Amino acid sequence: KWKSLYQIQRERKRIMRETCSKYKSNNRRIITPYHVSRIFVEDKYRVLYCEVPKAGCSNWKRVLMVLNGLASSTKDIQHNTVHYGNYLKRLDGFDHKGIYHRLNTYTKMLFIREPFEKLVSAFRDKFEHPNNYYHPVFGKAIISRYRVNATKEALRTGAGVKFKEFIQYLLDVHRPVGMDIHWDHVNKLCSPCLIDYDFVGKFESMEEDANFFLHLIGAPQNLTFPKFKDRHSNEERTTTKITQQYFAQLSPSQRQRSYDFYYMDYLMFNYSKP
Repeated sequence: KWKSLYQIQRERKRIMRETCSKYKSNNRRIITPYHVSRIFVEDKYRVLYCEVPKAGCSNWKRVLMVLNGLASSTKDIQHNTVHYGNYLKRLDGFDHKGIYHRLNTYTKMLFIREPFEKLVSAFRDKFEHPNNYYHPVFGKAIISRYRVNATKEALRTGAGVKFKEFIQYLLDVHRPVGMDIHWDHVNKLCSPCLIDYDFVGKFESMEEDANFFLHLIGAPQNLTFPKFKDRHSNEERTTTKITQQYFAQLSPSQRQRSYDFYYMDYLMFNYSKP
């Protein structure tokens, strides 16, 4: 079993490197604190984890906290503790020497997810539930820019953004608000062409990949990757089928442009075109 998982890792890394050498000329660029600002550090087991939202990141942070001795079990850690507790250090918090030492000696990993599924998952989480950051900051700007005859209420609260409007914002080069880590490119968040990741996991094979990774770093036997859904746990996870229902609301050209937008992520992580 391990043998086939090693093989899968080799293949994923090969595709990633080949895509980088074909499309990116920045292989010799200097790594700055900005490039490592999404990377979490676990010093005890010497792990660097690049956070990709909507690809198991809350549960990965729980695992890192347990590895670091900050909690005895992943079950005991609340969502807010994970995201707002600042228990885990980020790599950009170290000086130049500390950053390079860890990049050169720690096991560097990231977990990714099919780009459209990841996008729909982010949309459902941030716009279909009450949210006191995404509605006023993104919702208001999106509604006022892309909705004809928007009601005063919608303009005031920013609630009720439609998927089609969200996609218009995403594809607009003059978008009214900036990008957000929940829908930015993995390419941009984790700089895989600058940082040579040792392990590339996929959300689609999460359990197998995660437990293989824990085996590789020599984690305690009783530590397994948690299966629970972190937010809106009574709601079905975003699946291929659900994703298709959302993309069915778009015109063929919007679908094509969305694919073009995430083209590098599709290519680099070997996901087939939807």
